[in-house]
Amino acid sequence: MKQVEIQNISGGTIFSAACDSLVACVALAVRRNVSLAYAKLAGANLTYADLAGANLAGANLAGANLVRANLAGANLTYADLAGANLAGANLAGAYLAYAKLADANLTGANLAGANLADADLAGAYLTGAYLAYAKLADANLTGANLAGANLADANLTGANLADVDLTGANLADANLTGANLLNA
Repeated sequence: MKQVEIQNISGGTIFSAACDSLVACVALAVRRNVSLAYAKLAGANLTYADLAGANLAGANLAGANLVRANLAGANLTYADLAGANLAGANLAGAYLAYAKLADANLTGANLAGANLADADLAGAYLTGAYLAYAKLADANLTGANLAGANLADANLTGANLADVDLTGANLADANLTGANLLNA
């Protein structure tokens, strides 16, 4: 084991422990209820990490690998997840309001009931994602791929869906009031 340190975006230490890997250290911090708000985790490999209920508000996770990670109920408000790989991740009930998810890979992700209000999902890959009951009010989904996604009962009020691929998507009972569907 080696000493692993998790820093915030200002360079200060949030958490430090003897761990086998960064993913083990992050999971340990979450189990100990340590807030990882504003953590500097850009490009980190957090594949299969159990981060359920974690406070990652404002964290920098740009380009991070979060394939099949468990982020159910996590607070990712204002987090930077641009270009992150969240394929197959569990984000059910997660708080992602104002999050940056541009060009992120959310293929097959579970976002049931997640709050993505005002989030930037421009160019994101949401193919086959489960977004039932998700809150996407005023979200920017310009150019996103939602082919085969389940958006049943989702709130897309005022969302920008311009140039979105909705091929085979389930929009049953979704609220599209005021949404921009130009070329969708």
